[in-house]
Amino acid sequence: MRRSRRTFLSAAGAATAFGLAGCLGGSDSEVPEYDCDADQPEETVSELPRPALGDPDAGIVVASFEDFACPHCARWKTEEFPTIKEDYVDEGIVRYQHWDLPIPVDETWSYGVANAARGVQDRQGAEAFFEFAQVAFEHHEEYSWDVVGYAAEEAGGDPCVAIADGEYGTYDAVLQSDRNAGVERGVEATPTVFVDGEAVSEPTASAVSDAIDAAR
Repeated sequence: MRRSRRTFLSAAGAATAFGLAGCLGGSDSEVPEYDCDADQPEETVSELPRPALGDPDAGIVVASFEDFACPHCARWKTEEFPTIKEDYVDEGIVRYQHWDLPIPVDETWSYGVANAARGVQDRQGAEAFFEFAQVAFEHHEEYSWDVVGYAAEEAGGDPCVAIADGEYGTYDAVLQSDRNAGVERGVEATPTVFVDGEAVSEPTASAVSDAIDAAR
């Protein structure tokens, strides 16, 4: 499985693109249009727990660094991760964490979709975040603010509030904190998956499963 790669040029996170390969997306026929004013939120948010699924006391932690505009992240989340969730997260073996690492693959959507997702998490909870992420990644080839609103609504959130969060960067500081942590851990491509602090060779269900089994 390919990954989206960038060379990090500074602590501030300037990036230079290498090539991308592989795409995945759904049809836009189901996405409604939203007539939102998208007023700028009154406050920005600088701290928020990382979205997580599974038993907080699970013996193994799996951490995935992702960019919402990365096609390889879309494949990981929609095709590979469901196996990990069913076999390990739902069974109480693994605590799964999402970390944002906007490379950015796309200046608008790497940050915009992530901001909207963290807003859904902030208001509706971690499970809603992952519901948003699933819908968003299914439509990653056709991102628009309507897609962002649709993903939020599917997760039980307010589409117009999510669009405003995305447009105005309400959670930019939260994203940057995750990004900085990823850079410090040596992440140079998305998705990068860690099992108990060790990077997995490739972001596939098979490789991650092997790493989890070895850590048990």
